[in-house]
Formats: sequence, C-alpha cells, structure tokens
Amino acid sequence: MVVASPLPVSDLTPRRVSILGSTGSVGRNTLDLIERQPDAFEVEALSAHSNVKLLAEQARRLSAKVAVIADEKHYGDLKEALAGSGVEAAAGPEAVVEAAERPADWLMAAIVGAAGLASTLAAVRRGAVVALANKETLVCTGALMTAEVARCGATLLPVDSEHNAIFQVLDYDQLDAVDRIILTASGGPFREKSLEDMAMVTPEQAVAHPNWDMGAKISVDSATMMNKGLELIEAHHLFGLPEERIEILVHPQSVVHSMVAYVDGSVLAQMGQPDMRTPIAYTLGWPKRMAAPVERLDFAIIGQLSFEAPDTGRFRALAIARQALQSGGTAPTIMNAANEIAVAGFLAGKIGFLRIAAIVEETLTQLPLGALRRLEDVHAIDREARQAARALMV
Repeated sequence: MVVASPLPVSDLTPRRVSILGSTGSVGRNTLDLIERQPDAFEVEALSAHSNVKLLAEQARRLSAKVAVIADEKHYGDLKEALAGSGVEAAAGPEAVVEAAERPADWLMAAIVGAAGLASTLAAVRRGAVVALANKETLVCTGALMTAEVARCGATLLPVDSEHNAIFQVLDYDQLDAVDRIILTASGGPFREKSLEDMAMVTPEQAVAHPNWDMGAKISVDSATMMNKGLELIEAHHLFGLPEERIEILVHPQSVVHSMVAYVDGSVLAQMGQPDMRTPIAYTLGWPKRMAAPVERLDFAIIGQLSFEAPDTGRFRALAIARQALQSGGTAPTIMNAANEIAVAGFLAGKIGFLRIAAIVEETLTQLPLGALRRLEDVHAIDREARQAARALMV
C-alpha cells in the first residue's frame, strides 16, 4: 500500500504547487481550480511538451516562477513570450526534471506516457506530495517505484478518477477486511460495435469519448480499453491487491467511478459527474476537501445506473494487460511502450484501430521477458520495446 493514508500534510497557506503537463486536460483543469482560489496557492513551476503559446499564457496569468518547454526547439519562442514577465524560461527534458525538483509542497504529475517517468521519479526522490495522473509511471516501474516512494518518504495521491474513488472509500484501518476492488469503465465509444465496424474506425471517431474530455492518446486508450488495463496494473501497485482481486465492470453512465467490496458483503462506491476537477480537487485540497465547480448529481434525472462485464474478445487490450500483470517483471513495461507506439501509429493513419492491441501482443511475444531489477533498466527496456513495435508497423 503506497497511497497516502489520510494523515495531514503541511497546512502551509498558500500552498506552493507545480504542474507538469499544464497544457493538457488534467493540467488545465488543475489550473482552473487554482485560479478559483488564488489566495490559497502559489505556482512554482509549469511545464508543457510543445504548446508554447498556452504555457506562456498560463505562466504569466499565475505568476509562475518558471515555465519549461520539453521540446528544446521551442525555447526561443518561450523566452520571447515570457519577456518582461519575471517568469524564468527553460527547455529540455532535464529542465523538466529540474522543475520537479523545485521546492513545491504539491506536484501534479500529468505528463502523458513514459515521458513523465523521470520527472515523477525526481519529485518522489525529494519526498514530495505527488498527485499522480501519469498511470504509465507505475505501469512501467511497478514495485521498484513503490519501494522508492517508501524509501524517500514521498506521498502518492491518485488522480485517475477510478483510483481516486478507491482512495476515497478505502478503509485504511481495516485493509484486511477488503475483499476486492472494482474499477469501472465507460466502455468507450465502441462498446456496442462489432469487430467488423471497429476495423474501420478512424482516429477522429476514437478520440471522441462519449463522457470524458481527455487528450488524444488517453481517448484512444479508452476506446481500445487499454486505459482500463493500465489502470488495473496501477491499482495493483497502489493498493497492494493481487490481480485476481481487481475486477473491471463496464458502467456506461460514468457516475460510479469505482467501488471497494468488503468481506461482510458491503460495497462502497464513490460517485460524481464525469468531471476531472472532482478527483483533482480531492488531491489539491487533501487532507481537506475543497470546493469544485462541478455539476451536482441529480439521481432523479439519471434514473438508472447499469453495469456489464467487459467483452475481452472484442477488447483484447484488457486480456493483454491482465496477462502482463500476471507475468510481471518487464512485461508491463514492454506492453506500455508498444501501446504508445501503436496508438501514435493509429493517430497518424499508419495502422488500423484493431492493429493497436495486435501490435502490443506481438511485441510481448517477440521480446524476452525478465525481472525488472533497477529503475535505471526501465528506459532501456522501454526503448527496445518501442523499436520492436515500430518494426511491426512497417
């Protein structure tokens, strides 16, 4: 168990915060909450991959100490956009890591994919309170990361709506009374499509999620249900339950965000609108709750909630993820890297929708699986898996 138990952190007011991935969906929602309570927060660092214009606007608006653009070729543009603002400009992957090392009380790790690993690890190693929106970090590193969290005295607060829901209803005083946890999934936009129809899906269709406002990569992962497979692995490491005690249910309304079942037959669920500002607010204000401008649930209007088992025949990614977790070692790292390459290939029009899961599975078959002994090994394994996945797209 590596997520924080509900013990108070520093009551510093204002709370100093950094947001890595500030121009993405999670980052923008985080800044929306911060701007609604400007006296409660000071922004230390913001980072983005390549969106100079929005990053500079955010940094100026919130008087950030530093703004970092990960793609170094945009450094000149960022420096020019911040001229006269008093905001320091920096660029490159090392600068993103340095931003994570700056003295913020709370850090949002929202860089999508394995690219967020180095900065998240840097924040962990300084013992920070890390709001983790980057599920790939735990998928890639597994028990090595959780051990590093414990060693450094860091705190992980889960931001994904499903893991945040579990965090909210998990009884930390009676962990031995937990029977299983239940992750819910919307089923994505193709829940009722046949394999024949799914083979013809376009990137535009895959990115159009029915309930959530997310970035392109995460939206495609939701459409293939790989997102839920990644969350399965993340839940295993966050909450310490074995794979067979983590259940996945399709819940099209996205109102119940996840559940915890106890040995006495009780099932506790966290519910809310499908709005990321709720789980972000829970971590941003933790250990207290803070107000969020989220539409309130009206159960009379909702009428009914439905649940069904996922179809792993049509959504192979779920079965692949379960097998990767069972195999352990380097398997989840390889799976994640291959999936990132395959999704990028689909979005670029190089492969069809159903080839995404197939490429992940083929990559896992091609590469030898072994133990993951050091965090430093993750990058080499990730790089090898990406090369193998690219070769499969030719």
